Amino acid sequence: MPLPYFQSSNKDFTLYQDDCLSALDNLQQPLNMVFADPPYFLSNDGLTVKNGKIQSVNKGQWDKFTTDDETYAFTYDWLAKTRDKMADNGTIWISGTHHNIFTLGRILPQLGFKILNVITWEKTNPPPNFSCRFFTHSTEFIIWARKHPKVPHYFNYKLMKQLNNDKQMKDVWRLPAIAKWEKSCGKHPTQKPLALLAQIILASTEKGDLILDPFTGSSTTGIAANVLERNFIGIDKESEFMKLSQDRYQDLQQEGRKQFFKEQFNRLLNKSM
Repeated sequence: MPLPYFQSSNKDFTLYQDDCLSALDNLQQPLNMVFADPPYFLSNDGLTVKNGKIQSVNKGQWDKFTTDDETYAFTYDWLAKTRDKMADNGTIWISGTHHNIFTLGRILPQLGFKILNVITWEKTNPPPNFSCRFFTHSTEFIIWARKHPKVPHYFNYKLMKQLNNDKQMKDVWRLPAIAKWEKSCGKHPTQKPLALLAQIILASTEKGDLILDPFTGSSTTGIAANVLERNFIGIDKESEFMKLSQDRYQDLQQEGRKQFFKEQFNRLLNKSM
C-alpha cells in the first residue's frame, strides 16, 4: 500500500494523493459507506453568479468535459472498483445534477447495485440565474444505493425520524450551501456543506465504521466523519486539495472545534425539513 499523504496519529483520518482508480486497487479494509462527489464536467467556459458577482463556471482541468464515451467509461470504472471494496451490507451516496445523474442511474444497476433513494437537496440560498431565460438552479441530487439487491443495509430510521419532528423523513432535504464558518481554512470550488454530509453519515453508518470519499476535494466527508466518530479515507489527485483537507483536519483538533461543529449540525439538521 502506498504511503498516505497524511494520516492522523490514531489512523482514523487518512488521505491519499492519487488517481482514484489506482488508489482503489490498493485499499484493503471493507468500506461501510462511500460518499462520492465526482466531476460533473461543467467547466465549459460559461458564466455564473457567486456572491453577487459574475464569475466563470470553470473549476479546473479535472472538471473539463471529454466525450460521452469517455465519461461513461470513467464512471463505470470507478464505480466498479469502489463496489469491489465495499462491505456486503455497505452503501454508496453519489452527488450529481442532470449533467451526470442519468449516467450514474444507468450504470449502478448494471454493476449490481440496488438504488434505494434519489435525494433532492434543495438549497435554501442558491445563486441567481442572471440570464433570466430559465428557472433558477436550486437543487442537486444524491443517489443512495446498496451493494447487493438482497443484502440488508444499515439505516438509522429512528434517528432520521427524530430529526424530522417524529415524522418519516422525506427524500427532499432543505439545507443551505456552505457557510462562512466552513471556509476557515480555505474553500474548494465544489465544496459540499458539512450538515449535508453529517445527515448522510448519521443515516447510514454507526460509530467506528469506515467511510471512503474517492473524490475527496476539501474532505468535507472526512471532517463530518471525524466529528461523528467514524473512520475516513479520502483520495484526490490535487495537491492543493490535499493540503486544504489536512489543514481542515488539524483545525478540527483545536479545543472546542468539534463541539462547535456538533452544535452547528444539530441546529441545521433540526431545520432541514
